[in-house]
Amino acid sequence: QVQLVESGGGLVQAGGSLRLSCAASGKFISINDMAWYRQAPGKQRELVALITRNGRTNYADSVKGRFTISRDIANNTMYLQMNSLKPEDAAVYYCYADVLMLLVVTSTYQYWGQGTQVTVSS
Repeated sequence: QVQLVESGGGLVQAGGSLRLSCAASGKFISINDMAWYRQAPGKQRELVALITRNGRTNYADSVKGRFTISRDIANNTMYLQMNSLKPEDAAVYYCYADVLMLLVVTSTYQYWGQGTQVTVSS
């Protein structure tokens, strides 16, 4: 199995910054795509940012220019640097990973972290 553990959430004033981390552990061959999603109360979970194993990135329009996703391949860790935070960024942020591993067969499996709360005060 794979565990994804997020950290770095908290309360910040509008305009402030936070850095989220996601550490993956377990018995796997490699991690393909990793991503951050978020879910605000009463809303659907949405993609915030994605990073491929090759380092290509994709961002939601709402966070472009403010958030930066990165990863440390060697340490199976992903980060999200969030700057110029707005009240509408408040949500539970989830880590996602597409993991190559051998269970019954070698294939990719998708895992989620438990989430970390980000609160932005106006």
